[in-house]
Amino acid sequence: MDGIASSAVERARALSRKERQTRIRETLARDPLLTDEDLAQMFSVSVPTIRLDRLALGLPDVRERTRSLARGMLRRVRAVAAREIVGELVDLELGRHAVSILETDAGHAFERSDTVRGQHLYAQAESLALAALDAPGAVPEVVNVKFKRPVRAGQKVVAKAEVLRQPHPGAWVVLVQARVEGEVVFRGKFRVVPAPGGEGA
Repeated sequence: MDGIASSAVERARALSRKERQTRIRETLARDPLLTDEDLAQMFSVSVPTIRLDRLALGLPDVRERTRSLARGMLRRVRAVAAREIVGELVDLELGRHAVSILETDAGHAFERSDTVRGQHLYAQAESLALAALDAPGAVPEVVNVKFKRPVRAGQKVVAKAEVLRQPHPGAWVVLVQARVEGEVVFRGKFRVVPAPGGEGA
């Protein structure tokens, strides 16, 4: 009886694991930026269990998934060169929105405060605002920015650019908000126009 009961438990575990792995595959197909920690919380299992599930499914870790997304998105950018985008571009719909992720480290921060220098947040936002546009040669003309709170080295900054409107042909208004763990840390509104004598002029 003990052997039969034990065998039934093992079969139940195997089915449960198979079902979990199916759901992990489906979940990552919808949101490839979820970390192993996110998945562990969602499925109420340990992080090592998620890693084993990913290995069994042949799924790369979040860094490789992010890089893969970025490679696909960069081919579609028209307003700036791919190498000029600060952070990794992970979502793009030209003329509507774009999303990038900046993984910060000590090299981004002031040594004495461990606070990320504002120029990196601005550069992420500016390059993302341009990347969102279907407008080769576009440049910022007017910018209004607010640094909402400090970012610490090691934090991940997720920025989203939204093309709000086109006040007149050849000009665009783009809002960029950057968040750390869901909290807005930077906000910038960019009025973008074609560069003088550029392709979009």
